[in-house]
Amino acid sequence: MSVREKALMVKDAQILLGAAKGSEKNDALVGMKQALRKGAKAIFEANKADLDAAEREKLSAPLLKRLKFDETKLDQVIAGIDALIELPDPAGNILEARKLDEGLNLYRVSCPIGVIGMIFESRPDALVQIASLALKSGNGLLLKGGSEALRTNRALASLIAEGSVASGAPEGWMAFLESREEVGELLELDDLVDLLIPRGSNDFVRHIMKNSSIPVLGHADGICHLYLAGDADEEMSVSIAVDSKTQYMAVCNALETLLVDETAASRLLPPLQKAFQAAGVELRGCDTTRSFIDVAAATEEDWRTEYLGPILSIRVVKDIHEAVAHINRYGSGHTDAIVTNDPAKASFFMVRVDSADLFWNCSTRFSDGYRYGLGAEVGISTNKIHARGPVGLDGLMIYKWRMIGSGQIVDDYASGRRSFLHQDISADPSDALL
Repeated sequence: MSVREKALMVKDAQILLGAAKGSEKNDALVGMKQALRKGAKAIFEANKADLDAAEREKLSAPLLKRLKFDETKLDQVIAGIDALIELPDPAGNILEARKLDEGLNLYRVSCPIGVIGMIFESRPDALVQIASLALKSGNGLLLKGGSEALRTNRALASLIAEGSVASGAPEGWMAFLESREEVGELLELDDLVDLLIPRGSNDFVRHIMKNSSIPVLGHADGICHLYLAGDADEEMSVSIAVDSKTQYMAVCNALETLLVDETAASRLLPPLQKAFQAAGVELRGCDTTRSFIDVAAATEEDWRTEYLGPILSIRVVKDIHEAVAHINRYGSGHTDAIVTNDPAKASFFMVRVDSADLFWNCSTRFSDGYRYGLGAEVGISTNKIHARGPVGLDGLMIYKWRMIGSGQIVDDYASGRRSFLHQDISADPSDALL
């Protein structure tokens, strides 16, 4: 079956899935998680084969960590499915209701986007997350993972399709792509695919954006910052900085650059250095940083680098204005945080930093769809249209306008025989034919 034929199959099935009731989609999600649990042994065996091959090919440590799919990862993705099941159906909700005239009502109603193409590298758990979110939201799905995870992804996709269809999802609602050539074909299907979601390296995402006319939702980099204001509490600063960097380094919401107010540098830098040395993190600092602690020199390139590993750049800044300017210049618009006891400083930071996720007195690692209560996520978007930040169910929805009339014609209003009322009204699902 060609990629176009697969896309046509998914598009046809999506019409049925998009019309399914919330309870029917939840039943399919239950079938999905049961199939994953039952097929755990096959998944782990496939993943071991992928890991062994990746090690022979000397895949980098961050990519190896992302590639691993063990019992812990399985538990996490199943917990995400459970959370999705508990969430209300995102489709068919009246977002806006307006009376245009007596007997003429207009409704804006949520609905699935349609057919989504998901292209991702290294992380098999991403496949489960997007598949479960697509199913719950009523979207059809074309999946393509990295070649390094082919065996794992193949096992996961097969189990997901089998379990969901056996529990009521329409046959063909998702399709799995395996070759690089198929990606090229997918990028050309702007007549069948409504949205592309790439997850991977900066170069990978930019390649997708440049080589398709299909709308793309995603982010290229995760250069996240933490700014320690002059009044930042020492214990809180160290705890948040270390968690932001070391809790899981190989992810896009891990801390890459630490900014320290010059009035707090002598107080905060020594305990920070001690904590990061204990965690095995290499520090690189600006000249001012190096006047307080003994670390390697940071270069201009360090401020622009997503390390995804045990390296952290540190810069001492004059004040919050300089901190904000640095973030807006070098950041990727992903996640940035501030530690301060001053609400005014926190507000200044959150209003002026141009990022999808802004945090006050907490770790950057909270930037995650599951932690936000979205059930799961398909990725973090740094786009400024449609969806931003962790993209969960809402980010996979669009809307339709539904108008319910009683014989009205435009000529009556154009001629002045009738006038519009344009009154907002309470939502009435029965009127919207839901």
